[in-house]
Amino acid sequence: MKKFDRNWEESVIVKNSKIHGKGIFAGSVIPEDELVMVIRGEVISGKECERREEEDNNVYIFWNGRYYIDTVNTDKIKYINHDCNPNCYVDDRDKESLNLISLREIIKGEEITMDYGYEEIYENCSCHTCTAK
Repeated sequence: MKKFDRNWEESVIVKNSKIHGKGIFAGSVIPEDELVMVIRGEVISGKECERREEEDNNVYIFWNGRYYIDTVNTDKIKYINHDCNPNCYVDDRDKESLNLISLREIIKGEEITMDYGYEEIYENCSCHTCTAK
């Protein structure tokens, strides 16, 4: 696992987004290939994930290929918005968490985004990249 010099989560702020509702934004310049923040939440089963999505309309669940991590009760990461040309990606960390890593330098005030990676989002995508086309 890569050793990061710093976790930038302290500088990440939540505010209104032009993409959708609220978003998370860089409060300072975040260099390329840096740990933006650790994604933590409640580890749940696949069955519980389906129940929460269907019954609670919970869209704040991450999947790392083995575990589902529900971030609905977090202060920041639940507000990350999708972009088809994101500035961050999610990488494995451990059973209970994931890493959010910068793909390129993120300037102060820029919205922090990721590619949600599920097919349904691409059909009617309204992210910055798709609306600029």
